Amino acid sequence: MAQTANQSYAAKTFNLSGLSGISDKTLQIHFKLYEGYVTNTNILNEKIADLSKGEITANEMPVYSELTRRLGFEYNGMVLHEYYFGNLKSGGSGDPDKASAFFKAAEANFGSFENWKKNFLTVGKMRGVGWAACYQDPTSGRLSNHWINLHETGNVAGFSPVLIMDVWEHAFILDYVPADRPKYIEAFFQNIDWDAVNARLK
Repeated sequence: MAQTANQSYAAKTFNLSGLSGISDKTLQIHFKLYEGYVTNTNILNEKIADLSKGEITANEMPVYSELTRRLGFEYNGMVLHEYYFGNLKSGGSGDPDKASAFFKAAEANFGSFENWKKNFLTVGKMRGVGWAACYQDPTSGRLSNHWINLHETGNVAGFSPVLIMDVWEHAFILDYVPADRPKYIEAFFQNIDWDAVNARLK
């Protein structure tokens, strides 16, 4: 359901200076991009709310439809970036503690943490722009890894994001050439905030 025109989202701030292998300049550009998704989400919600004040006519339906479809892209772009920035921190530990909830869940669902990591890394190295996402099924508690194309295609309805990795080129292009995406992914893993990931598990 779209928000009413007087409700809006505010961009969150993330203190991520000093990440290993991901420069502050990249983060500055990435934060600005994220802020654009917040702005566009608010604009689209306002336009949809204005159109929805009356009955949508046949002439207005194409405009309404395009705005609503676009909202999915902008809204998910906003939310996925918040999950991504929210599961990073300076001075990360690399892999999670073996006694942690996520490590145990990965073992239970993939046979071992290393199997889960290999699967997640493989998803992240797929050709194309998008996101690698580890979700939890809230019904069974099962973890599964997925590819999200653009922002809105590939999300699993009802599943809870646990770990989100942005693999659009803007996430690393200042630090690595496109062919070196695996080096960016390695850097990403060095900066994961496993406490935040564990807190997302149900």
